[in-house]
Amino acid sequence: MSTSSAPRPRSLRTRLVVGVLGLVLVMAATMGAFSTITLHHTLMNRLDDQLTAASHRAEARRHGEEHDGSTLDQQAPDSAVPSASPAEPSATSSPAPSAPATHTCGDQDPAAVPGAKPVPAGLDAAGQATGTLTLIASGASDTGSADDSGDGDGADGGDADHSSGTAPASATVTAGYIDDDGRYQSLAPAECQVLLSLETTGEPVTVGIDSLGDYRVLASKDATTGDIVITGLSMKADNTLVRTQLLVEGAIVVIGTLIAALAGRTMVRSSLTPLERVASTAERVASQPLARGEVSIDERVPGEDLTSSREVGQVGSALNTLLGHVDDALTARQHSETQVRQFVADASHELRTPLASIRGYTELIAREGADAALPDEAVHALERVHSESLRMSRLVEDLLLLARLDAGRDLNRDEVDLVGILLDTVSDARAAGPDHEWELDLAALDAPADLGEDERDDFEPEPPLVLGDEARLRQVLVNLLANARVHTPAGSHVITTLSRRTAPVASDAPNGSGERERGGRDVSSGGAAAAAAPPGEELVITISDDGPGIEAAVRGRLFERFARGDASRERRTGSTGLGMSIALAIVVSHGGTLTVDSICAGEDPVHPQAHGTIFTVALPAAPAAD
Repeated sequence: MSTSSAPRPRSLRTRLVVGVLGLVLVMAATMGAFSTITLHHTLMNRLDDQLTAASHRAEARRHGEEHDGSTLDQQAPDSAVPSASPAEPSATSSPAPSAPATHTCGDQDPAAVPGAKPVPAGLDAAGQATGTLTLIASGASDTGSADDSGDGDGADGGDADHSSGTAPASATVTAGYIDDDGRYQSLAPAECQVLLSLETTGEPVTVGIDSLGDYRVLASKDATTGDIVITGLSMKADNTLVRTQLLVEGAIVVIGTLIAALAGRTMVRSSLTPLERVASTAERVASQPLARGEVSIDERVPGEDLTSSREVGQVGSALNTLLGHVDDALTARQHSETQVRQFVADASHELRTPLASIRGYTELIAREGADAALPDEAVHALERVHSESLRMSRLVEDLLLLARLDAGRDLNRDEVDLVGILLDTVSDARAAGPDHEWELDLAALDAPADLGEDERDDFEPEPPLVLGDEARLRQVLVNLLANARVHTPAGSHVITTLSRRTAPVASDAPNGSGERERGGRDVSSGGAAAAAAPPGEELVITISDDGPGIEAAVRGRLFERFARGDASRERRTGSTGLGMSIALAIVVSHGGTLTVDSICAGEDPVHPQAHGTIFTVALPAAPAAD
């Protein structure tokens, strides 16, 4: 899988801010849940205490005082006006009830109750708060429960289910509650049945009533009469308080999260700024061309960043130490390379004179001693001395050229027409290798495909000109064509093409190392990575052959000096191993790139029979004349 498709990792700043926000949210949620549960538990305990007190007041009202017999059509007496109990400051006091609306419910025949329907005994006790509910099921007990007679017969002859509190059909059920306006209201029969289904455990339980909402109720049996008495208090206020707290906590969490995000982002950015400057220093050093030439690393992490924090100081100090070591190593490398270049240049210069003398003497002997009867061995020896002196002279000239290019000496900068060079060099290659098929394609002179017929007839191509040294550019093409001729078998087809293209914004060509492409191809380049520049026009020369290709072991070092794939073959062909490195140095000195794309048979799984090599020379075109 390509690394380019991998998701981009989040920045350290983002991860720190998200981590802080996560901790804030977890802590806020934990505290909110704990406080809400605690509040709910406290409110429930308080409500249970109020419920017990309300039940005791109702019981005292039923047995301590005569029930006033309030009905739907009568105003409740002053003694029955609900008022706040001093012991229950949180309970809501009800005003004097007017026009009570409580009636019997369940299966009781209304005709059995003369006149209006009564208020349940105890509901009109002093201190009963709004929302108080009372249900009394009279005649639901047996005689044993009511008067200890033990006969088991109730007042109405019915049997009561004492475990569940369900009243028999003969029981008289009176139920009502105090609404928010302080009026007595009745309960629907279905609501009464819900309350009567509760067990008479004497413990507070929560029950939902359709029209009233949640209630905390206490179901018990009257110890004196044996009636089932259910007293309840509304949970509406407590539930509203809990919901309000949840809303307030939610708002606090949102506001707190925003504040924490902004503050955390600011603090993290401030803390990471020195580290970002350290990273910027490393990036600036990494962007410098350190592969060749005289290089000095002057970038260092500033002192204020080293003292900003202990961690950043450790990283910055380590980076400064590393940069110092790298700078020393580069200085030593440059000094060594300078000495080697100087030695090669001096040695080559000194060898030119004796080699010229040797070549001259051999030519003189061959010319002056033409009539002399020399032994065949002597003639052969003179010919070998002459040929070797010529080879050594070429090697010396190549070394001197590389030394000058390494030293950065400027070449001639004239307008050079690549068409003339290609015509000459391909013609020379055809003469030197008649057993090969040579083809020249000058696509740069063709009319653009988007021109009409009339425009094509009038089209005059611009000459493909570059600024450079004609002799050196000719040498590059001679070397590449000679390489195609020497390292391919007879009958190979060699195509030389000249074309135009838009120059890329930045060159990503590696420095001679192989880079695997899809299909097994191996691309190597000798061009140094060029700095980003505005796109212009390039003239591209490609020399392709259908030979066996370059072996993978050779591709990576193809542009190295004295690189040889087959030592015996190199000696047989008289190659010095400097041709590709010289071609590369010349192209780079002209601001261009030289790349090779080669594949051997069997390397491409899609096309296993594919083989061949393509050398590509890209040179910036000369600016058009105004």
